Amino acid sequence: MSTFAWRGAVEVAEIAVESPAVTGRERVVIDAVVEGAAATSTVGMAPRVAHGKARQIARDYLELTKPRISALVLVTVAVSAFMAHWGPPDPLLLLNTLVGTALVAASASALNQHLERKSDSVMERTADRPLPSGRLSDAQVLWFGGLTIASGLLYLAIAVNCLTAVLGAATWILYVVVYTPLKSRTPLNTVVGAVAGALPTLMGWTAVGGSLSFSLGGGGVKAATLFLIVYLWQFPHFMAIAWMYRHEYAEAGLKMLTVVDPSGWRAGMQAVASALALVPVSLAPILQHAGPVYFCAASVLGLIYLAAAAAFCYRRDERSARSLLRVSLVYLPALLALFMFVPLV
Repeated sequence: MSTFAWRGAVEVAEIAVESPAVTGRERVVIDAVVEGAAATSTVGMAPRVAHGKARQIARDYLELTKPRISALVLVTVAVSAFMAHWGPPDPLLLLNTLVGTALVAASASALNQHLERKSDSVMERTADRPLPSGRLSDAQVLWFGGLTIASGLLYLAIAVNCLTAVLGAATWILYVVVYTPLKSRTPLNTVVGAVAGALPTLMGWTAVGGSLSFSLGGGGVKAATLFLIVYLWQFPHFMAIAWMYRHEYAEAGLKMLTVVDPSGWRAGMQAVASALALVPVSLAPILQHAGPVYFCAASVLGLIYLAAAAAFCYRRDERSARSLLRVSLVYLPALLALFMFVPLV
């Protein structure tokens, strides 16, 4: 019986029961009909309620992994694997690398949210996350984080190689154990967090057998270039976010640079310095593989990013910060896409 039909039956029955013409025996029959209708409706609704609850739980666990950040991490891993030999890596090896990395990243994001559950509950943009909203418990998140890091590192060690697993463990430790607690203690937390954000490039590199040696003919210089690009890119990106949410960060007790320096001058200067350094670093591939097309495209991208950072440094307002954030979200994927075609251009 549908919900509307059940409600209609109940209303009719209630009217009938109130009628003085209804005898005691008739009232008993009507009550039984109402109870039966209610039971039928409940049985019909139960599977839908259970299905909706299961979908909500699945969405909450997915939110724990910070899927957009994880997706960007996986893109950098794939590009670095491609760059290690300037060509498509073994598909199965790449898939195994991405699966293991995704598990490590999921654990890091989940445990980061567990450690920040109190500050998340204070900030409007994070108050609806699974932990502060109460949709998931501490125990559920801890189990999820523990299982994903254990399975991720084991998977990388068996299906890829031990060096990549070690780099994954280092990334996890820096992000969860070092960076996350530092956010409430010092504005230098971004420096550490940027290292954790850039290390996955080395995971992709070593996964396909890329060398980290800086000797002649080694791949260390190329790997370091990719690492530095992702590392430097993060500062303008995070300074924009830190400015946009500086009041929430301050209320939550997080020592972001825009909180300890409310003028935004230091954040603006850091954004400009990093974007400026990115220009020559991003052009390093031309020394070995790239040609004039890459040089022109990478130069234009770098100068646009620098201009957005300079505008933010000068204005230090909501509009310039949001503009810098948007440019940052275009810059890195566009530059990584250029890397994929370095041998061709």
